[in-house]
Amino acid sequence: MAFTAQDVKNLRETTGVGMMDCKKALEASDGDFDKAIDWLREKGLAAAQKKAGRIAAEGVAYAEVIDNVGVVVEVNAETDFVAKNDKFIDFVKGVAKAVADSNPADVEALLAAKFPGSDKTVAEQQSEMVLVIGENINTRRFARYTPGVNVPYIHAGGKIGVMVNLEVDGIANDAAITELGKDLAMQIAAMRPTYLDTSAVDPAELEKEKEIQLALALEEGKSKNLPEDKALEIAQKKVAGRINKFYEDICLLNQPYVKENKVSVGKHVEQVAKDLGGKIVVKAFTRFEKGEGIEKKQEDFAAEIASLVK
Repeated sequence: MAFTAQDVKNLRETTGVGMMDCKKALEASDGDFDKAIDWLREKGLAAAQKKAGRIAAEGVAYAEVIDNVGVVVEVNAETDFVAKNDKFIDFVKGVAKAVADSNPADVEALLAAKFPGSDKTVAEQQSEMVLVIGENINTRRFARYTPGVNVPYIHAGGKIGVMVNLEVDGIANDAAITELGKDLAMQIAAMRPTYLDTSAVDPAELEKEKEIQLALALEEGKSKNLPEDKALEIAQKKVAGRINKFYEDICLLNQPYVKENKVSVGKHVEQVAKDLGGKIVVKAFTRFEKGEGIEKKQEDFAAEIASLVK
């Protein structure tokens, strides 16, 4: 797979590694971007990168509890100006209400559902919004929670939308539960956990991380000129410790709690439940960041202007 100078630049911006090493990584990886990151990590040149995707598309990530149903949605538009448009925001809220009312199985079912306060479907209302606003609009994804206590959080006017789902038993202090949920949601927004806990981690992802860390540990030990079996033994011990750090990065309940980083999020939740005299279990969460994983067309304005004046 061929690669370009822009690919080298993108890899450098993503990893913070020098241009020449980025070029070598892409050469060794046949131009595959993710494999190049892994190659750099195995050589000890790059820290772990969360594969969140490039944030490029505009729109809104929105979270709300509607009739005790927790809903988080992402609706995309072409520019950030539209994301601030009141009509667009009303449409996003309508989409969230449709999710709460209709309990759709997927986005296709959501688009076919009735848009609240209208005789149109969500898809028909979306098409009308395109005509009114003059930009393409796309209802991209949603999550819906019903049992338990749902706590929403919207960051930076819709850049990030989070929903936290809690199971609560024996606690009547709603304000304290809401405060805990909000703190957890802010943690999720800031620290970007991928999984709830270690049991939820994809086994394939875990094995890949172990392989990367073993290769890195062996690379680090080369200068000691140890016998092969001894070098492998030492490297494997290093991997065991580093996997705990891997869990801290990607699992919410294992992350250091941002307001008091001497304890994990899981331990903090346990302490709050104990103080309130009941039981609290974090059951699930969803974090949507607008445009996550969508590549926006890179415009070369100089070339565009040059083509117009030819």
